[in-house]
Formats: sequence, structure tokens, C-alpha cells
Amino acid sequence: MKITGAKIEAFLRAPDPAMRAILLFGPDEGLVRERAQRLAKLVLDDLNDPFRVAEFTGAQLKDDPARLADEAAALAFGGGRRLVWVRQAADSCEAACKSFLELDTPADALVVLDADDLSPRSKLRKLFEAAKNAACIPCYADDARTLPDVIRQHLNTHGLSADRDAISLLAQSLGSDRSVTRGELDKLALYMGAEKHITAEHVRAAVGDSGAANMDDAIYAAAGGDMGKLETALTRLLADGTNAVQIVRAAQRHFQRLHLTRGHINNGMSADEAVKTLRPPLMFTLMDAFRGQLNLWSEDKLARAFEILTQAETDCKTTGLPADAVTGRALMALAQAARAGQGRGSARR
Repeated sequence: MKITGAKIEAFLRAPDPAMRAILLFGPDEGLVRERAQRLAKLVLDDLNDPFRVAEFTGAQLKDDPARLADEAAALAFGGGRRLVWVRQAADSCEAACKSFLELDTPADALVVLDADDLSPRSKLRKLFEAAKNAACIPCYADDARTLPDVIRQHLNTHGLSADRDAISLLAQSLGSDRSVTRGELDKLALYMGAEKHITAEHVRAAVGDSGAANMDDAIYAAAGGDMGKLETALTRLLADGTNAVQIVRAAQRHFQRLHLTRGHINNGMSADEAVKTLRPPLMFTLMDAFRGQLNLWSEDKLARAFEILTQAETDCKTTGLPADAVTGRALMALAQAARAGQGRGSARR
């Protein structure tokens, strides 16, 4: 059974007891872990309890396919429901999971599998989506629509509020990984001390003045064709330990906003009107640069930009090539495309 959208939160609060196993997968590793832990906490508080928790990898399950059913059927010493957690599950686990789901014998344990991003062709994903007694939950990175609410909700747990520019800056700096997002917001809450209202200045000071600023510098330099500034900003980001995939996804979000704004302009809006539709809104200091980029990127060029960034993310994850180098090449390619559009009025076509 595939569970998506608003149904995910309701399921995580109270999973259907008819589900023998739950598969969590997606590109946001932090969100996968967060949701897996939420499900696990429904069974027991101490995830280190050796009598009630069985934890092993997908590779171990491949070598011993019967282990899943055996662990799910086992009784905990001292009583209590058991948790069976299969980490790093993959298509190699499909046969073992299929056998387990077809069993008639009852199993009271909660079985959770976590996985990386699985394609729609994945055998494991297809199995869980089609099964009536299993749940499949995708975990995608927070986007421009959902991230502001995630930020507000987490800040609210610390008794904090934030103004519009602060939310916008946080949304532009975070979102590629839910655990990273929460960690940065916790750091911001600690920085605030007794103060309860967050401004953009607080964000710049606490959420990596190099992180937020250099990310904007790198992405805006790529989209604006400034190769020198791009090289400097990218070098600083990578030196600070910023994950290459996080940079690629930040670029994807930026080009999605350019594409959305370009679409509004093509439908008759002025550039100012189109920019004002963006959520979260643009930082005032980035307005002029963003408007300038609209003149460099036509819809056709934006489509090509998405292809470059999608391929870069795939290569970072699957080819074994240095992710930093892959990301650098992709952003340089975008900067070259932007430079090719300067002075040609390409976005007006």
C-alpha cells in the first residue's frame, strides 16, 4: 500500500495494525531516519533494548532470507512487542520480504525497513506498493512549499517565532536533509538564548554565516554567469564540509523558482508581480539579482538546467565519481549557459 501526502502523518501517528511491514525510502536520509524512529518509538522507548530490538542490514538479510520471518515471530524475553529494523534495504531484500508478507502465521513485531531513493522500477518498492498488508512511504526532501511550515513548527517547539525574511533565509539555506534542518534550527534556538523573535540577522549569525551566505553566493553566481564568484563560493562551501548533494538540491530549488516566475511572466504578469508570488518570498537583498537572471533563462534553457542538475545528483549517488567534482562541473555548466544568454535577451523569446 502506497501512503503519500497528508495520509503519511496520520499513519505515522497510528499505523494500520494490518500492515506486517513498513518500507521508508527516499533521497532525504534524515527524513527516512526520523520517520523510522517515530514508528520505532510507538513500540518501545529504549531502541537499544537487545531483547526487544532486532536490527540488521539489507545485505545481511540477503545472506539469510529466513531471518526476517524468524525475528518477527520471536518472543521478547520479559515480554513486550518487538521491533525488527532492516537498515539499508535494497532490491536484494525483495525475495525475503515477499516470503514474509505471504506467511499465514501471525507476527506481532513491528517490521520497519529503511532504504535510499528507490526508482519506480524497484522490485522492493513495487512489492510494498502492491501489497495489502505492507505500507510504502516515500521520504522526499522538503521543498519551497513545505519547508517554511517545517521550520515554523520546529522553532515553535523552542518557543520561538521568526519574521518573514528570517523564514525566507532559512528556507533558502536548509531543506536538503530533515536531520540537518532540525540540527541547524536547534543551533539557532541555542544562539537565541532568552530572545524569542528571530530576524534575518540572527539567522546569518547562527546558521552558518558562511553556510547561508556562501550557498546563495554559489547558486546566484551559477545562475548569473559569474564563474569567478562561483568558484570562490563553491570552494568555501566544500571547505566548510557542505554536502555536494545539498548544493545540487539548493540549485534545483532556485531554478524551480526561476521556472515558476518565468511561467507567470509568459502568462502576462510583470516581473515584479511574478516575483511577489514566490513562497517563501525572496530576500530583499536578492531581488535585483533574481530579476536579472530572469532575462538570462528561457523556458528551454531552464529545462536544460534541470537535466544538468538531475544528472549531477544521480552521478553523485551512483557512479562513485567525486561528488564535489560532479557538482562543480554542473554549476560551471550552468554559469556558462547563463553567460551565453547575457546580452541576447534569451528569456524574452
